Amino acid sequence: MELAVLFVALAALFGLFMAWGIGANDVANAMAPAVGSKSITIRQAVVIAAIFEFSGAVLAGGGVTSTIRRGIVDAGLFAGTPELLIFGMLASLLAAGTWLMIASKYGWPVSTTHSIIGAVAGFAVAALGMQAVHWPQIGRIVTSWFISPVLAGVIALMLFISVQRLILNHADPLAAARRYGPFYIFLSGFFISLVTLLKGISHIGVELSSAQSLALSTLIGGIMAFAGHLHISRIRGDRVMERDFQYASVEKVFGVLMLVTACAMAFAHGSNDVANAVGPLAAVISISASGEVGQQTVVSPWILVLGGVGIVIGLATYGHKVIRTVGSKITHLTPSRGFCAGIAAAATIVMASGTGLPISTTHTLVGAVLGVGLVRGMTAINLRVVGTIFVSWFVTVPAGAALSIVFFFVLRAILG
Repeated sequence: MELAVLFVALAALFGLFMAWGIGANDVANAMAPAVGSKSITIRQAVVIAAIFEFSGAVLAGGGVTSTIRRGIVDAGLFAGTPELLIFGMLASLLAAGTWLMIASKYGWPVSTTHSIIGAVAGFAVAALGMQAVHWPQIGRIVTSWFISPVLAGVIALMLFISVQRLILNHADPLAAARRYGPFYIFLSGFFISLVTLLKGISHIGVELSSAQSLALSTLIGGIMAFAGHLHISRIRGDRVMERDFQYASVEKVFGVLMLVTACAMAFAHGSNDVANAVGPLAAVISISASGEVGQQTVVSPWILVLGGVGIVIGLATYGHKVIRTVGSKITHLTPSRGFCAGIAAAATIVMASGTGLPISTTHTLVGAVLGVGLVRGMTAINLRVVGTIFVSWFVTVPAGAALSIVFFFVLRAILG
């Protein structure tokens, strides 16, 4: 009994550490374009993201979660040795959290999902051998490193070119924004709603079919477009600001849109990625209580609160480093460019959810930012920063695996 209590205490501590890493690294996915385009300050981003990430994690991140996410390893293989799975879950949380801490320190935007996947694969190899890992699934993840950034980049590039031709290059950009702005607002409402519906509310027992999700997202997009039309029609050109920057009034419109997009993305992210921290924690608690290994575990409300608190602390203490990298070091962002990047990322996530491709939201957003940057040519991209980011992506899975193997043997030696 004392050992079970120790396992739960360590799992809570390591789960909090992993959630801290998610907040420090992954929250840039939602907030980086808004900060990089100077629509909001980094302090405002921290406050806004804290509210919506915590809300998403606590309100829509619960329910039932897989003992081992993404089908990397079959939990049933540990039925005869449940203590090995406990050591593995503890090692995975500690390993993924450690790698995220290192990456966040240097401002590298890596995938928290791929970090935990690498860690799980590492301990499974250490515990049961190479045959324990579903390597085709690892192969699909590697494939996503290339597909998701390219797809998001192409969508973002096409979106921004359309914004340029329909609005920014118009003789009267504000008049053009009044005409075409509601269409882009519809896209924003549609894709962000769809991301939230597909990745969020299923956790709270609200099951919607694909057709219902599409219909509801279309309705929300339409309502937002109508509200946006009313808002844009009231905007008057700021002649003083436009002396310095011709598109000042139009960029104000995109700044508001991007903020709405960022809030919705933060909620969807909190509801989905908190499972990277609370899933292994819930598994340890379940196994410690029952002594048996199940394929799925129920996530208690206090576990979600713990995950939400960890995300907020990580965001407040270290999140600014990765936000700056994605928001301002890759390429120069304006509100219109940042808005296009956010919508492209959301659209790519929706497509991936439909096909089951295990993409990373981090990779997707970085690809989208690169896409809007390429509209101005390669000279607009900081290739040194991009190269460093790509290297950190390739290192993430093996780094998580190596750290997990070390921690697995250490924990088994001390507690076994």
